[in-house]
Amino acid sequence: MTRDWDARTYDRVAGPMTRWGNTVLDRLPLTGRERVLDAGCGSGRVTERLAERLPDGRIVALDGSPSMIETARARLARFGDRVEYVVADLGRPLPIDPVDAILSTATFHWVPDHDALFRNLGAVLRPAGRLVAQCGGAGNIGSIQEVLGRIGDGWLGPVHFATPEDTARRLDAAGFVDVTCWLTEEPTRFQPGEQFETYLRTVVLGAHLERLPSSEHEAFVRAVAEALPEPVIDYVRLNILAERADH
Repeated sequence: MTRDWDARTYDRVAGPMTRWGNTVLDRLPLTGRERVLDAGCGSGRVTERLAERLPDGRIVALDGSPSMIETARARLARFGDRVEYVVADLGRPLPIDPVDAILSTATFHWVPDHDALFRNLGAVLRPAGRLVAQCGGAGNIGSIQEVLGRIGDGWLGPVHFATPEDTARRLDAAGFVDVTCWLTEEPTRFQPGEQFETYLRTVVLGAHLERLPSSEHEAFVRAVAEALPEPVIDYVRLNILAERADH
C-alpha cells in the first residue's frame, strides 16, 4: 500500500533527493526520442530535467501519492501532452504501455517486495531497455533507525534497504542483464531546529506520524531530532544499472 505525502513541503525541502537524482539521470543514455517511465516522480523536480532531455520523446510520470502527482503536473505543465501522469503502486502490475527506459530516484526503498517491484518494472520495459535507479540501501539512515528502535513501540517504518548483492540477484531473476549495483554514502547536514524537524517530518517520519494522533506529532518529531547526536542524516544510496534482456 502507498501513502499520500505533503507534496508542497516535500518540493520545498527535497534538495538532497534532487541533487542525487540529477546525478542518476546523467547515467541514463538518451537520444531524445524515447518514452521513459519516471518510477516515483515525486513533485517532478528531476522529471523536469528528464523532460528537457527528451525534446521529441514522452514521459510517464508515476507516483503512489496523488498529491505528488498534482504537484508534478503543475511543475511540468509547460511540456503539455508529452507527459502522462499515473497514480500507481510499484508493488503491483503497472497500468502503462511499454517504455524504452526507466528512471527512478529515492523511491524503491518504499516498496516492501523488491521481487515484485523488479518483475513489474521488467514487464513494462521493452527488450534491451535500460533501468537506471537509486534508492536507500543497506545501512541507510542507520542512526535514525537506532533512535526509532527505542522510541514508542520500536517500529522502524515501512522501508526496505537492500544490499547490492540481493538487488542484483532479484534483477537477474526478473530478467535483467548487465546488472551493476553499488552503495554510496551521502551524509547530509541540516540546520538544527525547525529546518531539520520539517525535513524529518516530511521525508523520513511520515509513515510513523500516520500511526499517531495528530496531537503527538510534534513531540515525536522533536524526540527523534533531539536523540540524534547532530542534525545529520547518514544516508546510504543503493545505485542500480541494468538492462532488460533482449529476448
